[in-house]
Amino acid sequence: MKLSDMAAELGCTLQGDGNLEIFGVAGIEEAQAGELTFVSNPKYAAKAKTTLASAVIVSSNFPDIPAATLRTANPYLAFARAVEKFYKVPVPASGISSSASIAASSKIGPGASIGPFVVIEGDVVIGSECIIYPFVHIYQGARIGDHFKAYAHVSVREFCQIGHGVILQDGVKIGTDGYGYAKQDDGSYYKIVQSGIVVLEDNVEVGANSTIDRGTIGETRIRRGAKIDNLVQVGHASEVGENTLLCAQVGLAGSSKIGRNVILTGQVGVAGHLEIGDGVIVTAQGGVGQDVEPGKIVSGSPSMDNKLWLRSTALIKRLPELLKRIEALEKK
Repeated sequence: MKLSDMAAELGCTLQGDGNLEIFGVAGIEEAQAGELTFVSNPKYAAKAKTTLASAVIVSSNFPDIPAATLRTANPYLAFARAVEKFYKVPVPASGISSSASIAASSKIGPGASIGPFVVIEGDVVIGSECIIYPFVHIYQGARIGDHFKAYAHVSVREFCQIGHGVILQDGVKIGTDGYGYAKQDDGSYYKIVQSGIVVLEDNVEVGANSTIDRGTIGETRIRRGAKIDNLVQVGHASEVGENTLLCAQVGLAGSSKIGRNVILTGQVGVAGHLEIGDGVIVTAQGGVGQDVEPGKIVSGSPSMDNKLWLRSTALIKRLPELLKRIEALEKK
């Protein structure tokens, strides 16, 4: 594809030779002649001057470099769209495998692709153009919208509700029982029936081997556009807001309420019955034990304001020195 055509399709401003032929995309350090790369993180800006790529997608105000540039307000998004020009995700053929087990009372929309050993129990409704890979299990009474994609070994438990355009990566479990037990007089635990459901709204994606639990009553709800990474646990009766990101190994205890546009980075833990406001960022391995006001950036465990945490962690390295000074003063 000519670079000028690429610029037009991506909505970028071209600076350089539009007749260059682009054959693929690559990272800035690996790219070769004939390939397109990008810079969105400032720490890679210097590499743009030495990259072997024929062209680089950069921000609108990025300095001039030897390579041709495609300038845009959102380089990362433009690069994501460029990748789609050269790589097409394999799509299985439409049809239902002869080894799939689908109850007669269930309804599957047109254009379905259902792989081997899929089990769809009774009274399930699935919309049009679904792609369901092998060994997926959809339990009784589930309701699922159009353009649903479920990879191998996904399970959607009874009566859960899933919107349009939802993607469940390999091994996702939707609607598993919440962690509910009542202690008995003899010290043993009585299992509480988990009669609630899980609701995934439109355009939610859940990463591999993540689990979203149902509650005793009511619902666990993941709102529109939320993206959940691999190995995430969402406890019963929790709510995750629109366009929120839960990164790898995040854990939400029961009845957590997470606002819109929140980012919980890797291994963040949230205690139960807490509310995290809109736009909050919790940095890696943060332990949230209290409500967090909208717009805050918090870090550490127990979590605190990010700037205070940075100052505190800087002091940790000085503790041995400070201890010596204190001991010296005490001797005097």
